[in-house]
Amino acid sequence: MSDPDTTPPELSPLPEPAARPDDEPIVVAAEAQPGETQPVAAEADAQVIDRSEHTISRRRIPENVLKVLYRLHRSGYRAYLCGGSVRDLLTNRTPKDFDVATDAHPAEIRRLFRNSRIIGRRFRLVHIIFQDMIVEVATFRREPERSAADEEAEDFLITDDNTFGSPLQDARRRDFTINALFYNIADFSVIDYVGGLADMETKHIRVIGDPDVRFREDPVRMMRAIEFASRLQFTIETETYAAILRHRNEILKASPPRVSEEILELLRRGWARGAFRLMVDSALLEPLIPEIYRSISGDKAPYFWKMLEVLDRTVQAGRKISDAVLLSVLLLPWVVTELEAEENRRDVKMRISDVIIFIRDLIQPICARMALAAGTRHQIEQALETLWRLLEAPSDKRSQIRFVYREPFNDALALLELFALSSPRFVEQYRQWQQFAQRVRRADESLPPPTRKRRRRKG
Repeated sequence: MSDPDTTPPELSPLPEPAARPDDEPIVVAAEAQPGETQPVAAEADAQVIDRSEHTISRRRIPENVLKVLYRLHRSGYRAYLCGGSVRDLLTNRTPKDFDVATDAHPAEIRRLFRNSRIIGRRFRLVHIIFQDMIVEVATFRREPERSAADEEAEDFLITDDNTFGSPLQDARRRDFTINALFYNIADFSVIDYVGGLADMETKHIRVIGDPDVRFREDPVRMMRAIEFASRLQFTIETETYAAILRHRNEILKASPPRVSEEILELLRRGWARGAFRLMVDSALLEPLIPEIYRSISGDKAPYFWKMLEVLDRTVQAGRKISDAVLLSVLLLPWVVTELEAEENRRDVKMRISDVIIFIRDLIQPICARMALAAGTRHQIEQALETLWRLLEAPSDKRSQIRFVYREPFNDALALLELFALSSPRFVEQYRQWQQFAQRVRRADESLPPPTRKRRRRKG
């Protein structure tokens, strides 16, 4: 019997529409192939790990990804699995996605795969569309050349990234060494140009190249370093961490929607506590959201770290938590601090109507700075406002029975659960509201369905 990891399988052809003249395969001359321009000496810089010396098995790679890799390879192009999928497969984790890198240009990839489209402006990619997934294919790239004006202005921010290159150049332009590994479908080897295998062995997050330059090229890389350190339980290498401390204010140059998405990623995946601990310790959170940084730094809100711990366990157990609840968890220590200060200033406990107005006025500016969608901002407001309603024990009033069916109730109850499990103050309120909601819903389910009254016909 042949070994499935040494013998390429016969893969069924891709489902394709009827041929069109511009979809016919083309023959690329040898001199036109990007991979041929790379000197042999540079290829010798790579550390190549044979199939027998690593743990990646094609059984763990989706069939559609293998189809793409094999079609590129059989058409005369290099075809590598790249980035985080190689890292995760080597550490026996399940990759979130599988990206492919090749020396075929986007138009050439498009001609090979009729079920595809070219996307992107700053970074042109090809999406190959299958019924159950999209496989992303990128052409090997190199660092773009900077103009004399950019050098003089010390403007390192990358605004164009469409300069094609070789596998070596592509590896060197990636962010971290552990994300620059390639899996070659031609011989099932792992290729390492930048020392990523050594850093995986020592569990280090290390920037490729000069970290001072790389973080100024793309400041979000600082957040990604923290994400990978928390996710993989690795340590940020000394020079990389020192550069984060030096350039943390550069994060303000990044796109606010992109930064907000990175913050949500830190909260969504089950490693929020470690990530935000690093965000505070490195003070990277301070320029982004100074209000929250001041509320949680120096262990001012110990219950917040417990909330993140409970949140991580909840997410790891497979429970879905809405983005509104995740961001409300982040905002909660600041909201609590400001509300307590306001009540001390007024020297009276605020009514719920005043609390609602206060919360809305408080969080709207921060939501605007984070460029959150209006719908998300509204959901956060409602979750926080409803939470304060839930801090009072329920009664059997008709208004509270209807309250259970309001849209923000579930988000507020999930937020109260995290709050209560992190602080002994509101455990009883959470237990009573949970039981009350269950009782109301059971009573509603036991009622017979309403019958429609028949109208009398006139005349």
